[in-house]
Amino acid sequence: MTDQKPYRHRFPLSVIGYALRLYHRFPLSQRDGQELLHERGVQVSHETLRQWNIKFAPILTEELRHRGPQRGSRWHLDEVCVKVGGVRHWLWRAVDESGAVLDIILQEHRETEAAKSFFMRLLGEYRVPEAILTDKLWSDGAAMRQLPVLHTVEHVQVVSTARCNNLIEQSPRPTRQQERAQLGFKRRKRTQEFLAPHARVSNLHTRTTVPAALRRSHQSAALLLWREAMQQAA
Repeated sequence: MTDQKPYRHRFPLSVIGYALRLYHRFPLSQRDGQELLHERGVQVSHETLRQWNIKFAPILTEELRHRGPQRGSRWHLDEVCVKVGGVRHWLWRAVDESGAVLDIILQEHRETEAAKSFFMRLLGEYRVPEAILTDKLWSDGAAMRQLPVLHTVEHVQVVSTARCNNLIEQSPRPTRQQERAQLGFKRRKRTQEFLAPHARVSNLHTRTTVPAALRRSHQSAALLLWREAMQQAA
């Protein structure tokens, strides 16, 4: 990543990119990020870090999405309860058979219209899948019946603890870790803006046990992709 300064920023792109990567890669608060940057001689406030995230996160999400590999043809869907400003919301999440996050969306409800809007969001980005695995939530099936393009797609309903749905059950862990680090989410729009790139960043890093050399290779590739995305975001 070059040391060019984005328009109207006094810090170079390398510093901004490093700060944002810390925030989205690890369960850190913005004050944690401020302290880590201070150790490296970078004096920046947590409010500046917040503004960087507001400005660059949506662009980074799109850049990482375009640079992602082709995803699988089996979708695992689930929704988890998330408190935003003390109000209950539902975080809808879809992953493929390898565990890569396809998309997330924060919604106030989990009825048929909410499920339908999430399916339409996924279909706008990915090809029609071969199969969709969900829990027993009736809204998923009702939404699929309302979308003709999904009529021929196999719909597998499983209980939450079933092994075949374990991928989606494990997927919210990074979100929960970040929720604790931030002492809860405060506003819906900002939460969505944070979680979208957070999910994309999690796709860059393997969580399986692999040899050290292969892990370092994966990490180098992830860093390179992140830097390319930051260059375009600037």
